[in-house]
Amino acid sequence: MLMHASSGDNPARLDDIVGRIERLPISTWHVKARVIIGTATFFDAFDALAIAFVLPVLAPLWKLTAPQIGLMISVGYLGQLVGALAFGWLAQKHGRVKTMIWAVLLFTSMSIGCAVAWDYNSLLAFRTLQGLGLGGEVPIAAVYISEIAKAKGRGRFVLLYELIFPIGLVAAGLLGRWVVPHLGWHYMFLIGAIPAVLVVFMQRILPESPRWLATRGRFAEAEAALSYIERETEKATGAPLPPPEPVVASHDKPASWADLFGPRYLRRTLVVWTIWFSAYLITYGLTVWLPTIYRTVFHLSLEDALQYGLITQVVGLAGTLTCALSIDRLGRRPWFALAFAGAATALCALWLIGAGTPIRVLVLVSTAFFFSSVLSIGVYLYTPELYPTRARAI
Repeated sequence: MLMHASSGDNPARLDDIVGRIERLPISTWHVKARVIIGTATFFDAFDALAIAFVLPVLAPLWKLTAPQIGLMISVGYLGQLVGALAFGWLAQKHGRVKTMIWAVLLFTSMSIGCAVAWDYNSLLAFRTLQGLGLGGEVPIAAVYISEIAKAKGRGRFVLLYELIFPIGLVAAGLLGRWVVPHLGWHYMFLIGAIPAVLVVFMQRILPESPRWLATRGRFAEAEAALSYIERETEKATGAPLPPPEPVVASHDKPASWADLFGPRYLRRTLVVWTIWFSAYLITYGLTVWLPTIYRTVFHLSLEDALQYGLITQVVGLAGTLTCALSIDRLGRRPWFALAFAGAATALCALWLIGAGTPIRVLVLVSTAFFFSSVLSIGVYLYTPELYPTRARAI
């Protein structure tokens, strides 16, 4: 059996790999990597929210009850939870790029399954399986983007990539508003299968993360991957690279789940889990239910219900863009505190004065979504920064 040395067996080589990554300027290769992975994340967001713009049609068509609608929404996110855990473990064992490809193939194939679903139960099954891939792609993609970026300016670099997720949500609203009434709900899921073609580009252009390879003791592969990135960077900039940065990397043994709850990381883990839970409880609790609520509670037309849902997505995109352009300057914690306070204020106002009209719901929910969107993308940046490379994908 082939055995790989631990990074701790050769700390100087790990320091060299990390130092060479830290000297790399942002180049067209980094942009290409961000575009390829970002496109997958775009469709991940599109597929995650597609159900919100399909349910206003399916609810009366299949005579769905409120519990059935709730279950249809919930199973997708339950799948995402399981997928994030399972694919995180796979990414730590088998690498970032390979695991991303598996996740993309899973959620695109299940999107086709959703398109051909013949009844409630079949769609429920396909949505659950699709959730596994959707939940696996986004965090592993964020880890990869974080690991190919140097520490200086990483916040802006990563969050500009993360902007593609809310853009995907907006696209789901834009296309859903036209596709569902004119072509039918099946086409929303067929569109979501497009990123299967990205697998070819992932295999050709994206090397495995040199940081991950080095922490696994696979220094020859890390050297090959990093040399490729360096050549592409020099080709793009037309100038030789500066000397490597002096860096002392972590040389600890590979992490396990138990480490996340050990004395060193327990507090960080609990804080991060609280942010993740709160952010996505608000984000998906609002956005996925809203079009159906506008349709069934306020009796808006299908077009108006989808239009209101789209407006909320656009406001959320504005929030994430504002955060991405200022987070390195203002800091992670101040932004998170502001986002929690802003979302809580808007939702408390809605609770106190009541959801009397659709316009009132639209204004207050969109305000809350402006701030909760900051949490939703900011946590992808913040989480990898709290842990060493050996533990980031767990």
